[in-house]
Amino acid sequence: MIELKDIVVQFGDFTALHNINVHVKEGEFFTFLGPSGCGKTTTLRAITGFVEPVQGSVHVAGRDITRVPIEERNIAIVFQSYALFPTMTVYDNIAFGLKIRRLKKDEIDRKVRAIAKKLDLSDEQLKKAVSQLSGGQQQRVAIARSLVNDPDIICMDEPLSNLDAKLRVQLRNELKDMQKNFGITSIYVTHDQEEALTLSDRIAVFNKGYIEQIGTPNEVYNHSATEFVCNFIGDINRLEAPLVTALRQKGMKLDPAHSHYLRLERLSLGEESASADLILPGVVESREYYGLYIKYSIRLDGQVIRAIEKNDGVHIHEPGEQLNVGLMARDLMRYDAQGKAVTA
Repeated sequence: MIELKDIVVQFGDFTALHNINVHVKEGEFFTFLGPSGCGKTTTLRAITGFVEPVQGSVHVAGRDITRVPIEERNIAIVFQSYALFPTMTVYDNIAFGLKIRRLKKDEIDRKVRAIAKKLDLSDEQLKKAVSQLSGGQQQRVAIARSLVNDPDIICMDEPLSNLDAKLRVQLRNELKDMQKNFGITSIYVTHDQEEALTLSDRIAVFNKGYIEQIGTPNEVYNHSATEFVCNFIGDINRLEAPLVTALRQKGMKLDPAHSHYLRLERLSLGEESASADLILPGVVESREYYGLYIKYSIRLDGQVIRAIEKNDGVHIHEPGEQLNVGLMARDLMRYDAQGKAVTA
């Protein structure tokens, strides 16, 4: 559906994107993820036409659109700020693009009301000024305005970042449901790893103008291709040299020249550690209570590591408590001196 081939973008002497190659399938929810300034928004802008690459090409459904004007690409955009007209009604905001296309009044009305219904915007809300709506409602208006023109693709640039945490989670779920219902190919830009893992069919992880990895949420989380992805996605323990040495002395085959990582949820504690490949004695230093789970800091062979355990409301480990910590060799993530994943 969307194919980026060897895209290079420069701003003066600065190269923002280095040979970006991405293939997004039709109907896919594809996320560009990375820290600020990594190139994800610039890549989105190359797709929409706001940025012209100095090298490479952008294809949609087999058509080269690299030099095609923005208004002829049939790509909808939802900006971080929503870019709505605050003094206009919700109805007029949604209808704006249709009026520009000079559609007949009755056709405009039909399309506006149909898309509003699909996005749970009531007739009463259609009459209100956008400034009277909540942030979540404004986001729905921005999406409705984008979808009412029947685009081939919708691009969303950090659309939830201005909302509070609870509303972000709610609208995140609604966004995914909307995308499934409409079946529209979607490009989503975010720096939020949880958003990316929750929403995406596949994720491209960006770093300093390069793509480090493209994969499903499970692939980028559990099989991170580079040390950067491993550290950026989720929470993780980096095993320091004394602990690596201790693990080697206990029979685990580890290369001291490599970097070794272990996800917090891969450690087993107490009685749960009985079936692990390797069991080490540890001491609980502190804990953080999250309700659904508890995060522990545990001193283990000279290093403090973190582990999370599902909260059953009964077995809660206290600071100072001695307990066994178990780990499986298959759960270790290993990287060479260039930061590339090493298979065991």
